[in-house]
Amino acid sequence: MKFLKKILIVILLLIIYIYVCNISMLPNNIILIQGEQLKLDTILGINVKNAETMQASSNLNNSIVDETGKMTLNLSLFNLFPVKDVTVNVIPKTSVIPLGKAIGMKMYTEGVLVVGMTEIEGKKPYENSGIETGDKIIEVNNQEINNTDELIACVNSSKGETVEIKYISDTEEKVANIEPVKTANNEYKLGLWVRDAAAGVGTLTFYEPSTGNFGALGHGINDVDTYELIDIANGELVTTNIVDIVKGQNGTPGEIRGTIDNGITVGAIAKNTSFGVYGQISNINRLNIDSSKAMEVANRNEIKTGKAEIICELENGTTKTYEIEIQKIFLENNENNKSMLIKITDEELFEKTGGIIQGMSGAPIIQNGKFIGAVTHVLVNDCKMGYAVFGDLMIKQMREVS
Repeated sequence: MKFLKKILIVILLLIIYIYVCNISMLPNNIILIQGEQLKLDTILGINVKNAETMQASSNLNNSIVDETGKMTLNLSLFNLFPVKDVTVNVIPKTSVIPLGKAIGMKMYTEGVLVVGMTEIEGKKPYENSGIETGDKIIEVNNQEINNTDELIACVNSSKGETVEIKYISDTEEKVANIEPVKTANNEYKLGLWVRDAAAGVGTLTFYEPSTGNFGALGHGINDVDTYELIDIANGELVTTNIVDIVKGQNGTPGEIRGTIDNGITVGAIAKNTSFGVYGQISNINRLNIDSSKAMEVANRNEIKTGKAEIICELENGTTKTYEIEIQKIFLENNENNKSMLIKITDEELFEKTGGIIQGMSGAPIIQNGKFIGAVTHVLVNDCKMGYAVFGDLMIKQMREVS
């Protein structure tokens, strides 16, 4: 009898654990595009109601939402115990102008990013400070740090006295004390390699005429040393000059090589996210944007396997359309930017690039006269193959930061 009770208790605890996990995994906020399906992955016993109308889950969950605006959903267990509220923001359908233009990006971090550590005169001043690679230094001795020059000046002015460093680690603000070490050149160092900016070349995906916003890349820009998404304070969108196309081969991705040394600023970058880089265009004339080419952004349930087109720039000032094939669609994927599996089928493009290459990320994809997404990745072992992100994910991400 005791053994049976233990089994029942274990089963009960397991059921409770499953419900707790399901509830905790449900998002607090959801963005939908008008006409998209609302889908909450709830389990038996979790009921959903509209907080205003008290409309039940049978009419809400898995339904197409056509009315724009915000609504709050009340989640309860068996309609008895409230467990969670979910805010749903339904944004109106929008039209964008797919661009496919090569573009340069300059990004500046908040504070300075720690990208490495090194001994100074045989000493490790940073040791036991708690500061690690990937952390951001924002203050030294209560003085705000915006770039590496300010950090160097603050540390040198200490004359070797212990400095108080305020830094951010995994979103948590912390404080450390480090005694700088004097070098043979009479400079004082912390033994930290830092960076305050990053730059690169990619593809400008679209321009939204109604807001002036843009989306680019379809994925974020990661730091080359920490491999983490760069958390930026601000940035610039600048023109680029393509200098070379390196063809890809299976096992060795190619790349579009460009320079931004003499680039003209055409916009401001607001956010670097896992689903792309976003901000606002300030100089549309310099980009030669054709407003007549605006088209509706497709909901993912409109996308079909089969033929589609991408737009990209491989020669300065010239964008062209090339054929691709959508081979798989991952409709339920909201977690990353690998929404569709695509294949290059255009022989002209393959001849020029060898397939999908670095710098092509962000090339817009068009199907049936609608913008459906952007190229994000190449499969290293098969350069003709790669992944693309849904256009609706890019629009949602843009709305979160605009």
